[in-house]
Amino acid sequence: MSLTVELLHQVPYHECDVYQNVRDACYLRYMQEAAFAASAAVGYDDARYQAMRRVWLIRESLIDFIQPLRYGDQVRTCTWVADFRRVRSRRAYELRRAADDALVARAYTEWAFLDRDTGRPAAIPDQVIADFTANYQPEAALEREHFPAAPPVPPDACVLRHPVQWRDLDSVGHVNNAAYGDLIEDAGRQAASQRGWPASRMAAAGFDLATQRLRIEYRQPALPGDELEVATWLSQLTADGGLRHTTVRRVADGELLAQAVARWRCVDLHSRAPRPAPPAFLAALQAHQGDSYAPPTPS
Repeated sequence: MSLTVELLHQVPYHECDVYQNVRDACYLRYMQEAAFAASAAVGYDDARYQAMRRVWLIRESLIDFIQPLRYGDQVRTCTWVADFRRVRSRRAYELRRAADDALVARAYTEWAFLDRDTGRPAAIPDQVIADFTANYQPEAALEREHFPAAPPVPPDACVLRHPVQWRDLDSVGHVNNAAYGDLIEDAGRQAASQRGWPASRMAAAGFDLATQRLRIEYRQPALPGDELEVATWLSQLTADGGLRHTTVRRVADGELLAQAVARWRCVDLHSRAPRPAPPAFLAALQAHQGDSYAPPTPS
């Protein structure tokens, strides 16, 4: 069996939104910290990677949100290596609420092994694989699905600009993978507000939006001095949710740096249980996406 490492974390106030629910990007941060702890547990801490002139960077993340975490909860993040390939490794995660062991999220990340000086992929040494798999036989390389193609960007997609901030960067000097989670969530909220549904109006109607699944592909690093263009739009709208597509491009040259697709749904503001969206909300969104949708007829 794979070496499994657990990291316990108590949710602080600053990781929560206005309803005291943990923001999507913070789950990515919990996963990252658990991965670092798991690597250190087999002898590969940051100092050793520095000496090797190697670094692991995330190329893709997928997370399924099952239950919300709230302020004050303790979350136990469990992680293990699912497989190795020549220059990549998939790491799996389960996040559970410590108080009752309830599963709150499942996830994986695709990590690429890079030369720290050139930024190019490097073959994972046999010794690294042996150290990570000392007590078990790793699985055969898992099937990888290509990132799903998004529908065309509509002309009225919500588009935001974001200059890279010092707070966005990690120790490699790139915008950290979790910072994209914040950009994606902010863009989705801003898009709803532009359609006439800011958070205050949703709250007055008794509902909120919750992410069910988030998948992000990181293609190129965003660096200090870059200005980012974040575009977001909808598809597959249903009576209680849909898909939100997001791209992050560098303004200077239009290079695609990251893309994401999020399945979201409407939930009750207080219980967070799924609920149908108000017809007026769906009609406002339908006017700005390509799929057909007929609001339900009042009974």
